[in-house]
Amino acid sequence: MWDVLFTNVHLATMSDADGYGEIRDAAIAVKDGRIAWLGPQAGLPQGAQAVTVHDGGGSWLTPGLIDCHTHIVHAGNRSDEFEARLNGATYEDIARAGGGIMSTVRATRAASEDELLKQSLPRVCSLLAEGVTTLEIKSGYGLTLASEANMLRVARRIGRELPVRVSATFLGAHALPPEFAGRADDYIEAVCEMIAPLADQGLVDAVDAFCERIGFSSEQTERVFQAAQARGLPVKLHAEQLSDQRGAELTARYQGLSADHLEHLTAAGIQAMAAAGTVAVLLPGAYYFLRDTTPPPVAALRAAGVPMAVSTDCNPGTSPMTSLLLAMNMACTLWRLTPQEALAGVTRHAARALGLQQEIGTLEAGKRADFALWRIARPADLSYAIGLNPCRAVVNAGKLRSPAI
Repeated sequence: MWDVLFTNVHLATMSDADGYGEIRDAAIAVKDGRIAWLGPQAGLPQGAQAVTVHDGGGSWLTPGLIDCHTHIVHAGNRSDEFEARLNGATYEDIARAGGGIMSTVRATRAASEDELLKQSLPRVCSLLAEGVTTLEIKSGYGLTLASEANMLRVARRIGRELPVRVSATFLGAHALPPEFAGRADDYIEAVCEMIAPLADQGLVDAVDAFCERIGFSSEQTERVFQAAQARGLPVKLHAEQLSDQRGAELTARYQGLSADHLEHLTAAGIQAMAAAGTVAVLLPGAYYFLRDTTPPPVAALRAAGVPMAVSTDCNPGTSPMTSLLLAMNMACTLWRLTPQEALAGVTRHAARALGLQQEIGTLEAGKRADFALWRIARPADLSYAIGLNPCRAVVNAGKLRSPAI
């Protein structure tokens, strides 16, 4: 006896590397929060029964969407800086006035855990309404052990209070705090020392860093990777966004889950990622918001067989975006991903970017029953329409919810 059976649906299983893995006129069954059976409805096992049966009404059913790179927990916003830039202020003007990332750090440090949660929940709910069932949340706006722990505790609370699976990433090496001005190596040592207590509290699933001329060097980043590796934590990296610092190669050397941004990725970086199986996480929101003109080398990544994920990069400074469907459209229109690649980028490849490919990301028997139902004519519609949310319902670990939280 199954717990739940969905009938009269079309499946985009995303288990096919060359397509959507379509099964039309299908059914899918759930038992104990896992996919127990799926296939053509005409092939349902004789005598199959379920406690609850839902008629999908001809909806398309996909794996639950996965937003694999966000900074969604933070206090305040930076719309004042956005306005100032459009009125002629430069980044340097804003920084001299105390703006930039440090304005978010100040606001986040000043916020209590409850205040951070209150400000973050609406952003998360916007994603959940679009079929997101798994969400990565980074720290990185505290830059002290206490503040970073505060952010990561909020990330864990979001996973308990809302129907979403949360993967928490420690991003202490995000920026140099003012109290360490001129002492970047000392700060990196402090970041390395933060990893153990945060891991001991169960707050960290992975470790990230910002390897860039305005961030941290490859050598400093490697120290963070070594400290993470010592605790058995996987690594990922903000790499090659503004310049080539060979961050992708470093990440591949440490068998990193993903290298993210990659606008200035080189052929050597692509080769290293392909050999290591490191996922390229594409972040079109930041590219658009910053009016960048150097796209990531999508064609070369495709040719090398590097899996490409797509994410919102939700953050207050460079990508204040809470729509994964919009990120899919941007990846297609700005960078020429196909709609199939975009959907794979927020399902199968996004799961791999979080190290969760054995649990989620495709519709397969035995995997967690996370999926979304859509009022669409074909899967490409998810990347095609701008500003439309066709999500009809979402299932988390076998439990049905509406898209409106």
